Amino acid sequence: MDQTDHKLLGLLTSDARTPVAALARKLKLARSTVQDRLAKLEQSGVIRGYTVKVGQQAEPHAVRAQVMLSADPKQTPHVVAELKTMPEVLYLAAISGTYDLIAHVGAATTQRIDEVLDGIGRIRGVTRTMSSIILSVKFER
Repeated sequence: MDQTDHKLLGLLTSDARTPVAALARKLKLARSTVQDRLAKLEQSGVIRGYTVKVGQQAEPHAVRAQVMLSADPKQTPHVVAELKTMPEVLYLAAISGTYDLIAHVGAATTQRIDEVLDGIGRIRGVTRTMSSIILSVKFER
């Protein structure tokens, strides 16, 4: 990837619906050049897809929380497998520090979030959790 590819990704990150012709104008490149670059970025896996960001009023996961988990190292694969079966767990990452994993959880109501958090705490191998409800998103890329 070169500087032009990084600029192209930046433009798409801001608005993935930007037409190729508009991207070409902004980058001062031929339309076919931008199409070729997009194809290469897609084929190499740099661009994994394009998406729609739904407004909060239409969001089925209107209430969200970040859950940090500590897990018994021998049980971590089991913990990950169990979390993967929970549709409310939208994202799971291994992290460094006091906790081992961080999960992004979403549900329609605070009551459902509470139930999901209780379920996470009952997973064999989870030794500790710390949860924070997300009150508002200040910006998103």
